[in-house]
Amino acid sequence: MKSLKLELKDLRIIDIPEFKDSRGALSVIENDVLPFKMKRVFYLYDVPKGSFRGRHAHIEHLTFMVAINGSFEVDLTDKKGKQIKIKLDKPNKGLFVPNMIWHELNNFSDGAVCLVIASDIHDENDYIVDFDSFKNFK
Repeated sequence: MKSLKLELKDLRIIDIPEFKDSRGALSVIENDVLPFKMKRVFYLYDVPKGSFRGRHAHIEHLTFMVAINGSFEVDLTDKKGKQIKIKLDKPNKGLFVPNMIWHELNNFSDGAVCLVIASDIHDENDYIVDFDSFKNFK
C-alpha cells in the first residue's frame, strides 16, 4: 500500500453548488465537486450527546463530510502533530479530509446528520484506529 504524507494544509472546505428559489434550496454533489471519484456514501445520525465518531485515519481512502442537518465538530491531527478543529453547520459546505489525517467527530447537535462520501468501499485494512500507531505509521 502506498501512503501520501499529507498535512492539515491539504484539508479543504468545498462549496457545494446550491440552487435556491421560493420553493427552498437544493444542493448537488457530483464527481466534479469532489477531488476524488466517489465509491461509497453513508451518513451518521442519532449520535448521543457526548459521543464521538471517527477516531481514526485512513491509509489511502479520502473522505468528504457535510452537515446536512444540524452541526458537529471535526478535530483533525496530521502526522506532524498539528491540530485544528472545524465546525460543520451548513448543508452547502463540506470538508475534504485527505488520507493520513486523524479525525474525530464530536459535539453533535440535536438532529445532526453527517453525510460522508468516500473514495473507496469499506476496507478494514485501510483504517488506523490507534493514535500511537498513526503517529508511528511509516
